[in-house]
This record gives sequence, structure tokens and C-alpha cells, in this order.
Amino acid sequence: MTIDSKTEIKPELLRRLHRIHRQRTDLKGRIDRGPKQIKAGESLVTQAEAATKEIRSRLTKTTMISDEKQLQLKSRETRIDELGAKLNTAASNREFTTLKEQIAADKQANSVLSDEILEVMEQMDAIEIELEAADAELEKQQQEQEQRIKDVKVVLAELAEESKRVEAELSSVEKEIPSNVFPDYKRLTDSKGENALAPVEGESCGGCYQTLTTNYIDRLRMSRLIRCPNCNAFLYTPEDLRVK
Repeated sequence: MTIDSKTEIKPELLRRLHRIHRQRTDLKGRIDRGPKQIKAGESLVTQAEAATKEIRSRLTKTTMISDEKQLQLKSRETRIDELGAKLNTAASNREFTTLKEQIAADKQANSVLSDEILEVMEQMDAIEIELEAADAELEKQQQEQEQRIKDVKVVLAELAEESKRVEAELSSVEKEIPSNVFPDYKRLTDSKGENALAPVEGESCGGCYQTLTTNYIDRLRMSRLIRCPNCNAFLYTPEDLRVK
């Protein structure tokens, strides 16, 4: 049904209903944003935790490498001392020469190893600085998330109260809808929300922009119940359109 030539309904009533449904839609959107904001904050905290964990893992691995190299260095130094002791008791020139070559080779290897240890320690220093920054970022994100949750709870409580008020107003205004119209109105608003109603803009439906015939416009001006032939919305005239 697009035109009911018998049913009259005040445009003021439809305007009020549309305004309230728009408020409901806005409130629902704002209420839905609360959990989304918290979830987005949780994602930031998770990312910061992952970054900290990755850096800490790199630091642990680098520390292990440094410890291993330190052990190698100490082991070679012990060996050099042992070879030095043997050098003093060498039984022949050949043994003496062999021991000196071994000592020289170990000292050269230790020199290279010492450079490697220095490089690894520098890496550890850089990673520790990186970890310190990551820990600070994690703490910042956690604090912001705690505050975000508190703020959202406050806003949601306020919106819940506003939603109750709007629902009460809607229930009151809906009592003015003609009984023969209410079932269709309820079915349409339950499925389409605020899009179940639309103002006439110029000579078109304000919801889907379907051009309306003169017959539709004339009946609207006479406060007749009109439904858009395209989107089926309940049409109403804006305040600047008067009955001629």
C-alpha cells in the first residue's frame, strides 16, 4: 500500500516520530562505539606488549651470545696460561716453537673474540635502550587504556539514561498513531529504523529521492497517510510546506 486515501495523520506526529527514531539511531551508534573504542585500545596494548616481548627476547639471545663468547675467551686465556707454563719446561726447541705458535694463535683468536664481545655488548646497550622505550610505551598504553575504560563506562551510563528517556518519549508519541496504521508502522520501524520515515524534499522522497507525483504531494498537504512508492517509507511534509 502506497496511498491510503482514508487515513489522515498529522505531519507533526510523523516529524516527531522521525526525530525520535533519529535520536535512537544516534544513541545506538554512540553506545556501540564504546566497546569498539575499548577493543581498539586493547589492540594497542597488545601491540605494545608484543613489541616489548620481541625486544626482550632479542636481548636475552644477545646476552646468551655474549656469555658464550666470554666463556670462550676465559677458556682460551686459561689455555694460554697452561701453554705458557709448558713453555718454560719445553724439552726441545721444536716443542718450544710449537708451544709459542699455539700461544700466538690463541692470543690472535682471543683478540678477534674480544672485538666480537665488544660489538655484542654494544648491541646489548642499544637493545636495552630500545627495551626501555618499549616498556615506557607499554606503560603509557596500559594507563591510557585504563582511563579509556573509565571514560567509556561513564559515557555509556549517561547514554543508557538518555536512551531510556528517548524510549519513553517514543512509546508515548506512538500512542497517537492511528490503530489501523500502527502494525505497518511497527513492522517497518523494527526493520528499517529511522529510514521507515522520510520528509518530502521538493517533490521527492527524502529517503530514496524517488520523484513523487502531484497527487502524492497534494494528499500529503491534506495530511493523508502516504507511503513512498519506492522505499515504502512513511512520508511527511516539512514545516515549510503548508496546506493550500
